[in-house]
Amino acid sequence: FSEPQGQNLFENSNSLTTQTKIFSGISQAAKNIYNLQVDQISSPQPLLSDYLTKKFDEGPVESVHTWGVFQSNFDTTMTEGEHGSTRFNPALVNVLIDTKMRGGKDNFRLMLDMSHQHNRSFMSQFVQDAYYETKRIPHHTILIGNSRTGTGYEGAQSPYTLPFINRSQISRNLANIRKVGVRVKGNYSLVDYDFGGYSSDTFFTEFIPGLEFDGWVNLKPFGKTDGRYGKLTTGTGFVLGRRNSVDYSLGGAYIGYEYKRFWTRMEYAISDGSNGGSGLTDKRRQGWYVTIGYRLTKKIEVLARYDEFDPDRGVKANNQREYTAGVNYYLKGQALKLIFNYIYCQNEAKPDSHRLLVGTQIAL
Repeated sequence: FSEPQGQNLFENSNSLTTQTKIFSGISQAAKNIYNLQVDQISSPQPLLSDYLTKKFDEGPVESVHTWGVFQSNFDTTMTEGEHGSTRFNPALVNVLIDTKMRGGKDNFRLMLDMSHQHNRSFMSQFVQDAYYETKRIPHHTILIGNSRTGTGYEGAQSPYTLPFINRSQISRNLANIRKVGVRVKGNYSLVDYDFGGYSSDTFFTEFIPGLEFDGWVNLKPFGKTDGRYGKLTTGTGFVLGRRNSVDYSLGGAYIGYEYKRFWTRMEYAISDGSNGGSGLTDKRRQGWYVTIGYRLTKKIEVLARYDEFDPDRGVKANNQREYTAGVNYYLKGQALKLIFNYIYCQNEAKPDSHRLLVGTQIAL
């Protein structure tokens, strides 16, 4: 038995109406993203936050925001005396779920990292951020769970706001790591601080093989001048820890200044053993970097960095120096930017090399 012809026409009409609404919604979303104006670069503003946030009228959960960040680059390396090589590197593939509890003082974050790693398995680094955060104490944020430690200034910085594609050598070797523990961050006009007690385990490989304490304090002398003299920050901190039979310690100092479109940062670190991004070691290391940057326009930023690192102070003539020049083009702030870095790597113990990195970052 065939259906009445009028019913078929009605169903086709509904289907066309639904498709028209979908295309209209996509078109409007694309226009909103195109017209989005983002001038600040201190944090990423995801492009689809209005569309990927689910709000609840009742219950303890106020909203759930699911978003992602993708970083990639073409890396051309030319080692002196050898053939060059070029590769495509999907450097960062993150999915984040931010749950905001009603009242705005309690939050949960889960961040999953799907980036390919050469030195560890996929599952060992799959879960990155997994913590509860509360702001019930004025001027304070308390994190409980697996989070980035407050080791150093750049080492504790989000990868989504870094000025260059790569962190400095002290940051990527001695810091840039997540551990399970309790972290307390205080923020006042003239001072902020970051203290944490953690398990010395990394990437969920062992069950509390030891403990670690991290402490960092920043002084902000111009904090009450409303920016008339710029923003000056001086900081210092240390790390003490033990993992299995290895004791390690680290000390550091930082100074940074921002005035209108100009900014500069300098950081120094010295360690007697470490448990950072390059893994557990008893080697005594040290290094420092200085970076300067200038925003030519709201969208274009030029910057340069000198970066020196001694991977083992017990070995002579093995320092590594990196001279980096870069350009950032912020199409939509940190949510959509293009990156160009040139790095001259000067090594005392191996051949020098040149690197060209052309990359992009997208936060949806």
